[in-house]
Amino acid sequence: MDWSASIDAYCERTSAQFWAEPLNAWSNLAFIAVGLVGLSLWKMRGGRDLPAYALCILVLVIGAGSFLFHTFATSWASVADVLPIAVFIYGYFALALSRFLGLSKLIAGLGTAGFLAASILVEPAFSTLVGSSAGYIPALFAMLIIGGILVYRKEEPGRLVLVAGATFLVSLTFRMLDAPLCEIWPLGTHPLWHLLNAATLGLLLAAAIDADRLVPRQPVAGAPSVAGR
Repeated sequence: MDWSASIDAYCERTSAQFWAEPLNAWSNLAFIAVGLVGLSLWKMRGGRDLPAYALCILVLVIGAGSFLFHTFATSWASVADVLPIAVFIYGYFALALSRFLGLSKLIAGLGTAGFLAASILVEPAFSTLVGSSAGYIPALFAMLIIGGILVYRKEEPGRLVLVAGATFLVSLTFRMLDAPLCEIWPLGTHPLWHLLNAATLGLLLAAAIDADRLVPRQPVAGAPSVAGR
C-alpha cells in the first residue's frame, strides 16, 4: 500500500495541494471547540470521570486527524482521520451500555464486541445505499435505539442521546450530498458534516459527563463527601 498516495474524496478538493480543501480543513475547529468545552464541563463536574475525560481527548484527536486528512489527503492521513472516530464510536457504545443501561462491564464488553462484528457484517449492505457513509449507519441506529430506550424509561441522558442521534442523521445527510450536489455547489457540503458531527459529539459528551453523577459510588475511606458536587 502506498501510504503517500493522494486521495480526492470530496467536492471541494480540485488538486493535490495542501490547502485545496480550506473549508473542509478549517471546519474541524468545531471538534477542537467541542472537545475543550467538554473538558471544561468535565472539570466543573469534579474532574474525576476518567472515561469521560478520555472521550473529550478523543474529540480533540478527531479534529486533528480530520484536519490532517483534509490537508495532506493521503492514505496515512485517512487512517489518522477514521481511526479516532472508530475508537470513539465503540468506546462510547461500551460506556453507554454500562453507564446508561446499567449492564456489567463484562456484558458491556461482549455487547460492544458484538456491535463491532455486526457493524462490519452489515456495512457492505449499507454501502450499496449510502456509499462511503455506510460505516456510520450502525452508530446512528445505536444512538436512536439507546436514546429511545432511555427516554421511554424516563432516564436523564435519554433526551441528549436521542437529540444527538437526530443531529447525526442530518449531519450524515450532508455528508452523502457532497458529491451529488458538487456541480451546483462546488464548495461541497462536507463542512456541514463537520459542524453537525461536532454538535453530535458535544451532546454525547454532555450526556456521558452528566450521567456519571447519577452512578452510585462507594465512599472512599477518609475521603470528603462529594454529595451535591
